[in-house]
Parts: sequence; C-alpha cells; structure tokens
Amino acid sequence: MKLAITQYRSAIGRSRKQQDTVRALGIRRLNQTVLHNDTPQIRGMIARVSHLLRVAEQSV
Repeated sequence: MKLAITQYRSAIGRSRKQQDTVRALGIRRLNQTVLHNDTPQIRGMIARVSHLLRVAEQSV
C-alpha cells in the first residue's frame, strides 16, 4: 500500500521541527504530491504535520 501525500497549507510560520518534517517527507512546494510506502515511520511524520497535509491511500 502506498500513501499519496499532498501539502495544501504552507509551513511558513510553523516551528522548525514541523518545517523539517515536511521537508523530510520530500515535499518542497505547496500542492506537491509525493508517494511513500505505508510504514509506521511515515505515519508518525504525517501525524506531526497532519494539519498541513492531505493523505490518500493508493493500492499498487
């Protein structure tokens, strides 16, 4: 199972930890979508910045 992660809110004005988490997910621009495997580590990163992201599950 893959997760399609899209950033729909800006990280400007957020804490450095939140900005770094978005960057660690591989997201560089607003409305950019990245695909990641559904792992506990990725789920934890999404949980920290869930207010900035939209997540959709994709079956491969």
